[in-house]
Amino acid sequence: MSTSSDLRGQYGEIDIYLFDQLLRGRFDGRRRVLDAGCGAGRNLPYFLAQGFEVFGIDEDPAAVRAAKRLAAALAPALPHDNIRQGALHVLPWPDGRMDAVICSAVLHFARDRAHFDRMLAEMWRVLARGGLFFARLASSIGIEPLLGDTTGWVRLPDGTDRFVVDERLLLDTTYELGATLLDPIKTTNVQNQRCMTTWVLQK
Repeated sequence: MSTSSDLRGQYGEIDIYLFDQLLRGRFDGRRRVLDAGCGAGRNLPYFLAQGFEVFGIDEDPAAVRAAKRLAAALAPALPHDNIRQGALHVLPWPDGRMDAVICSAVLHFARDRAHFDRMLAEMWRVLARGGLFFARLASSIGIEPLLGDTTGWVRLPDGTDRFVVDERLLLDTTYELGATLLDPIKTTNVQNQRCMTTWVLQK
């Protein structure tokens, strides 16, 4: 088996920046993990195979069915309803239920700032004290002159429409949540076509 096949077997198509958090021990003591906007489960194989108490939610019923099949194959004992269809702004779990919340490439589909804030508030609500919040989302950081605005719903140079954030919004929101910024805000500029920012907080 090739190295790439072996790694894919263990980690699936995991976000490389989430993989970095695993390597750095951020999940060593955090066993209840919610993937908010899980899609078909691209970030879940390692967590499922290693016995984490995994939860997932997504609005797309086909994606949820795929994530449930993945969970059944890799963690047959995981309760079937841990993976659910639903919206991020009305999460079905109680306060403080999760040790970690992953939200990879989801928040930039917010309809507007109010929707962004509601999704974030719900994910923060279900996160336990000391819990980890990991987000990857589109931002204007580094391509500000190419956009009509640095926050809100914009057309990116790659032709897609996204809700983008800037550094000030992320820092102000971190402060308003009473959160600790675990890593400096990191942004990947994809040849001035779009920028993706990694935002990692501790509650």
